Formats: sequence, structure tokens, C-alpha cells
Amino acid sequence: MNKILILGSNSFSGNHLVNFLIEKDMKVIGCSLSAESPKRFNTVLNEGMKKRKNFIFHRININKNFKKLKVIIKKYKPEIIVDFLGQGMVDESWQYPELTFNTNVIGKIKLYDFLKKEKFLKKYIKISTPEVFGSSKIKSSNFDQYNPSTPYALSHSTIEKYLLLINKQFSFPVIIARFANFYGPYQKLYRVIPLAIHKASKKEIFKLHGGGSSRRSFIFSKDFCNGIFKMIKKGKPGEFYQFSSKEYNSIKEIVNMIYKKYKLDPKKYIKNVSDRPGKDKDYKINDRETRKKLKWNNNYNLQMGVNETIEWYKSYENQFDVKDEKFIIKK
Repeated sequence: MNKILILGSNSFSGNHLVNFLIEKDMKVIGCSLSAESPKRFNTVLNEGMKKRKNFIFHRININKNFKKLKVIIKKYKPEIIVDFLGQGMVDESWQYPELTFNTNVIGKIKLYDFLKKEKFLKKYIKISTPEVFGSSKIKSSNFDQYNPSTPYALSHSTIEKYLLLINKQFSFPVIIARFANFYGPYQKLYRVIPLAIHKASKKEIFKLHGGGSSRRSFIFSKDFCNGIFKMIKKGKPGEFYQFSSKEYNSIKEIVNMIYKKYKLDPKKYIKNVSDRPGKDKDYKINDRETRKKLKWNNNYNLQMGVNETIEWYKSYENQFDVKDEKFIIKK
């Protein structure tokens, strides 16, 4: 049985991956800054309880208690580490650039310096972002064309370059994975798709930054978990893998679709507001090689994924409150 350490296991994506892997009888160790989320945002507490014995959780702030993380890693000796850990909000990276770099870069370099001496580690899967390329209407595939436009994106491009360096010099077994935007059940309401569902269900106004003209590819939770599982099984250290869906939509199109699902006229409920600083208009990534090498495909189109996300929301509709719409950065 593989022992897998998930850094950022209480994040939306990390939580889904924990559930996915324990369902496959894998031994999973989770580390996160935050305590485990309540049931309305926690797929493990809802779907994975029968195999909960395969999951061990440790709450830890690696910026403040790196020694504890080293003790955990030495104790369990994981063959595979999947890294979601970091400050993952673009807007907040402008407000807290020092925190963003301390978490996404400085803390990680200390971790890599420790791990590169350990022999038990076979794969370190770093979850990154297409935002390292900046705005692009062409599907990016050239890994040298970094063009970050926010502190968040800059932190990811910086740590990617460092990982490539230690892979070359020390054979550090890194795999870099860039995913399109994650979404699905149990996602916090401050993200665009669950927020649009929440607002539409309550017949409230949705504030659309920049008129919603930004275009993105969105990837459903079950598809990105399967992508990570493919890397665990078939991914090769030193390689990049990029994951996207075959759809490419504007934010406005997605929000309109959700309001129409609730039989509401988007023109009456969507209000255009000014765009956020450094917001990239378009993200496209080339996932052709990934599909070929890993034999991976996305099985959910946007409509299917949104429908499943709406069903989750309906199950907890009376438990959400206005606090769930706000992101509070943890220092």
C-alpha cells in the first residue's frame, strides 16, 4: 500500500483527493493549516467515512512550525507527496505579497532542502497553475514562457524554476502539474461557480468583475482527482503535465448558465463591476501530451459538473450563511 502525504489536505482540492485515494485503499496522511472543514464543505466526512481509518490528519503551519512537519515526514516516510499547500487567492496576493511568498516560496524551499536528502520519496507532485503564463489566447505549452502578472502567479513560477533546478542538480523527483480551474461539490462559496449557485438560489444580485469577459477552462473535482491518480501511477519525475477540459468559457457565460438553471433572467440579476488588479483575461493550456502520456480524459463537461454541484448545494442550502461567501486569509 502506497503511503501518500497530502500537503493542504483541507483545501477543496486536497479534501477531494483524500477521499478519492482512501476509496482506493491507499494510506493517506494529511497536513493543513486549517482544522477540518464542517460537513457542508468536507467530502471525506460525507463520502469517505467508511474508510476513514486509512486517513491520518495533522494540523500544522509550516511557516511557524516547520520542525513538526519534518517529524511527521520522518515518521511516515511517504513514497509520494502531493502538494496543494499555499496561499491560493489571487486578490489576496496583492494585499499580502510577503505572506504569499513566505508560504508559496520560502517555506517550500526549506521543505525541499530537507526532502532532497531523503531516499524514501519517489514522487513529489507539485500542483501549480496556468497563471504562470499570464494571459494567453494560445494554448500554452512552452515551459520557458513564464509571464506572471500577479504576486500569486509569480510565486508559482518562482517555485517551479527552483524545483526544476534541484531536479537537475540533485535528481529531486518532482512532477509539476498545472490544472485548469477546479470546481465541484463542497467548494467554498467565495469561488465563482458555488457563489453563483448560492446567489441564484436566493435570487440575489451577482457582482461580475470586469463584465465577466475573462475566459477560462474549468475542470470538475472527479476529473482532477483522476488526473492526480494517473500521475501517482504513471507520472515520471522531471516532467510537466497539464490538465484542462475541452471547453473554454467566459465567466459571464458560466454565471448566465447557472442563473438560467434557476429559471432567472441573468440581465436582471447580474451587475457588472470594475475588474480586479492584474486579472488575466484568458488562460489556455495545451493538455494534448498529458492525455496521450497518462491516458487521461475529463469525463465531465461543464453542464454535468455544474448540475452535480447544484445537487450538493441543495443538500446543505439551509446551512450556508453570509460568512461562507468571504475568504479570510490565515496568517
